[in-house]
Amino acid sequence: MTVRDFIGIGLGPFNLGLAALTAPIEDLDGIFLERKPNVDWHPGMLIEGTTMQVPFMADLVTLADPTSEYSFLNYLKASGRIYPFYIRESFFQLRTEFQDYLRWAAERLGNLRFERNVTAVTWEDGVYAVHSEGPGGAGVDRARRLVLGTGTPPWIPPACRDLESDTVCHASSYLEHRERLKDCGSITVVGSGQSAAEIYRDLLDGLEPGGYELNWITRSPRFFPLEYTKLTLEMTSPEYVDYFHALPAAKRDELNTEHKNLYKGINAELINEIFDLLYRKRFEQGSVATRLYTNCTVEKAAAGGGVRLSVRQHEQDRSFEIQTEGLVLATGYSYRIPDFMNDVRDRLRFDATGRLEARRDYSVDAAGEGEIFVQNAELATHGFVSPDLGMAAYRNSWIIRSLTGREVYPIERRIGFQEFGAPEQ
Repeated sequence: MTVRDFIGIGLGPFNLGLAALTAPIEDLDGIFLERKPNVDWHPGMLIEGTTMQVPFMADLVTLADPTSEYSFLNYLKASGRIYPFYIRESFFQLRTEFQDYLRWAAERLGNLRFERNVTAVTWEDGVYAVHSEGPGGAGVDRARRLVLGTGTPPWIPPACRDLESDTVCHASSYLEHRERLKDCGSITVVGSGQSAAEIYRDLLDGLEPGGYELNWITRSPRFFPLEYTKLTLEMTSPEYVDYFHALPAAKRDELNTEHKNLYKGINAELINEIFDLLYRKRFEQGSVATRLYTNCTVEKAAAGGGVRLSVRQHEQDRSFEIQTEGLVLATGYSYRIPDFMNDVRDRLRFDATGRLEARRDYSVDAAGEGEIFVQNAELATHGFVSPDLGMAAYRNSWIIRSLTGREVYPIERRIGFQEFGAPEQ
């Protein structure tokens, strides 16, 4: 019976980065299981021309190991595009290009197992047994440790959970529904962040006289730009994670609410581009069949001749209705413990509110033995950097240190100029 050092479940960018960084470590035996046939990173949002919000150095490996063969620059070189990328003079790669890079890296890794749908994890004879199904039938892989990288499922507002229509979708499947949406007489986008803005921009571009009407509803009091100044970016640093993790849970929750526009805002260039497009269309067409609503929350949604939305404006405390045929919910994502972990929930560590409570090293096992680690499930304990691709290699360096008992990739302790806490007396 083979017992591996670890098994990674899920192959988004975070676990794929871990796969790339662990591949050269000869004394570490691990595999990664993924239910899909290939890496499939936000396929519903690969809108033509959209770019990443983090620089290309936030790839799978570079910030842990700049010499790795799995770097984005090596991908460009192997693809014959390193000079065009250099001449382009932009740190931000195309989103479709990032997807292609992930698949390129995956093709070169031998520790990945695609089309393996994990159905259960059990604790047997002192190890974790990971049960999965795939084209070759059912199977069981065993390991001393687990790394959960299953991602964050789409979050649907309670008011919209009973809607069933091929013209109602979450942003995660937007491209799949786009043509059907454009055949509607009216479309409403609900959401505050980058995804909502990109979808609105895409639909606005196709808005012509006599076509569909287009609405955008956001709870935010304005269309917040993503904060991207350099001293603010120092908050995506090892020492800020140290500082945040050491705060009381209530203070961390308060800060996570305040930090939303640090990672859920809209790229300032995109906001300006939307305004310029609105300006041009109004000049050329005389009017534009679109309305943008801020300070508004969808409280109810009912089917009938499309969807009837009951909306409340917070500052005025007034309600109104919008009738729409198409509806796109760019309402984000929320972590949920996978059902396949049900049999070992008693081995997980939870806080007083029932959320996973990750230690500083990203482990969540109740025993404190470094048996189970999470990727992007530690917002409550590590803060807004949890979903940040730029901190993925740093988190993986921590996980690898716990898996091996040594610091394979140097872990930065301090990189910023500012102090986040009061100095020790």
